Amino acid sequence: MRKFSAVLLFGMLGMTSVAVEAQASFEVATVKAAPQGNAAQGGWSLPGIGSFWAKSLPLARLIQLAYGINDEQIAGKPGWFETDLFDVNAKPEDGVKLSREELKPRLQGLLRERFHLETHFETRLQKGYALILAKDGPRLTATKADKPPGWRAGVYPGRVEGKNWSMPFLAMQLGPAAGSPVVDKTGLTGSYDVALLYAADAEKDPGLPSLFTAIRETLGLQLEAQKVPVETLVIDRVDRVPTSY
Repeated sequence: MRKFSAVLLFGMLGMTSVAVEAQASFEVATVKAAPQGNAAQGGWSLPGIGSFWAKSLPLARLIQLAYGINDEQIAGKPGWFETDLFDVNAKPEDGVKLSREELKPRLQGLLRERFHLETHFETRLQKGYALILAKDGPRLTATKADKPPGWRAGVYPGRVEGKNWSMPFLAMQLGPAAGSPVVDKTGLTGSYDVALLYAADAEKDPGLPSLFTAIRETLGLQLEAQKVPVETLVIDRVDRVPTSY
């Protein structure tokens, strides 16, 4: 089992430099408790605009956005992580449009500041899937438009759609639908536009293929069951009530 600090891990992954992690922050930000209700009704801003907002989101979801991980990659969560809801409004420095990669270090810093969040990463082997090339090779559409990475991410039951997705990003998006972590092992390094329809419920959608069949027939990829290394964010400390400054 390997242990990393968040800054070191993301520097090693090439997602952002240690210097950027240390310096990037929001110019102004508010974080406050939201009226308690249905977390499924919450939402957040799309990348590529000059601010970030989140409405009625649990801290678990904010952490997923901050670190680019799925829920099953978070360990040591207190019970209130999924029930207490928060509103966030934040503005970066002038000229920053907040792509997904620009958002991450700023949101990480905000969570450390307001919730006194302390974490570390561990690599754990879990039952999951490897995303690999199908026998006949990929059937992918290379991105041509000049859009930020991960632009237009739409992931709903029965549909996975977006533009300018890397294979690791696609693998991450497939995890919830597959019910287990998915790790990219395709070897593909490009960016692609993805549109995938599948039967989220076989009884309600008898005319659509299963997720596994749709991935193979539409994308020329497949999910292979195996134990996969999953970078897991372990919660060491966190406050339930955010500071207001």
